[in-house]
Amino acid sequence: MPLYPKALLAAGILLVTSCSIAQERYRPRDPDLRARLSYDISAVVGPGDVRHVCVAVSQDGGYRIERTTGVGQSQRLHGKMPKEEFRQLSKLLEAAEFRSLSGNHGGLIRQESERFAAEISFGDRSRDDGARSLENEAWRLQWLNADGESPFPAAVSTLVDWLKRFQPKDGKSFEYAEYPDVCPAGGLRLLQPAVAENSHP
Repeated sequence: MPLYPKALLAAGILLVTSCSIAQERYRPRDPDLRARLSYDISAVVGPGDVRHVCVAVSQDGGYRIERTTGVGQSQRLHGKMPKEEFRQLSKLLEAAEFRSLSGNHGGLIRQESERFAAEISFGDRSRDDGARSLENEAWRLQWLNADGESPFPAAVSTLVDWLKRFQPKDGKSFEYAEYPDVCPAGGLRLLQPAVAENSHP
């Protein structure tokens, strides 16, 4: 492909990306939120393997999960994690190796990709004047591994493994309209340029 059409394609993708981020709907503050995590893979996976999973976890270990397997079977459940499971997840989320991640990773997806995103709540914070912040602040990380060129760091791989093997016990099903915000807010979707971004409030 000549250079000019490549430049037009890249500009078009960036324009669509910026428009989709700008149109992101407002998400009301959730004071009980601990974290939202997601993982997606575009490659062919086995029938029982996870293709897409999002988990929202509250401060007391309550969870909402939505996932799709390799055969397209979808599941939405909510409940409460066993204490040991919640303790293990909290340890992974608080790990210094995970919280120190930063950087930009670029590239275009040619064949396959996998994406991880995290939104971890800081809760309400006081301003300098002593008043409470009106927004629920969060630390966000997105990592898109396009064609294996930007592999997940070990701390992200460990969280991805946790997401893929988490099995809700005694979970109750829910409809999307009841909890539409299980996945982390905003960000790039698969089939767009590979970008990892880390933003601290």
